[in-house]
Amino acid sequence: MPIYEYRCQDCNRRVSIFWRTMSEAQEGAASCPLCCGIGLTRLVSRVRVIRSEESKLDDMADMSDFPDLDESDPRSLGRFMRKMKDQMGSELDDDLGGEFDEVVGRLEAGEDPEEIEKSMPELMGGGGDDLGGDFGA
Repeated sequence: MPIYEYRCQDCNRRVSIFWRTMSEAQEGAASCPLCCGIGLTRLVSRVRVIRSEESKLDDMADMSDFPDLDESDPRSLGRFMRKMKDQMGSELDDDLGGEFDEVVGRLEAGEDPEEIEKSMPELMGGGGDDLGGDFGA
């Protein structure tokens, strides 16, 4: 069930028209729902693809998208982490919290990851130098 966008030549507005079938969209005569004009020009619309989280993770597993990643450079790690978050989208914002953005910002500023870890013992649910937290006990 396609929705096409048109520019009405009579009222000069952009309108969207819902068609029940593809053949109806190809053969039907569109009219402006605002002014009832029939001088419509079809526009090229943006396409949005909804991807699953699994699909996004598969794409991120391809390290060829990150040729400049240098694991020994904190700035490079920060850029990598920011790209990963951006690719996952806004649904991660609540899960990651402000600590993630703070860590990424500090890495991008060139701060040593071990120093960041020492100054933020609550990361990963740990209570000091135990980064693993209390996951199984």
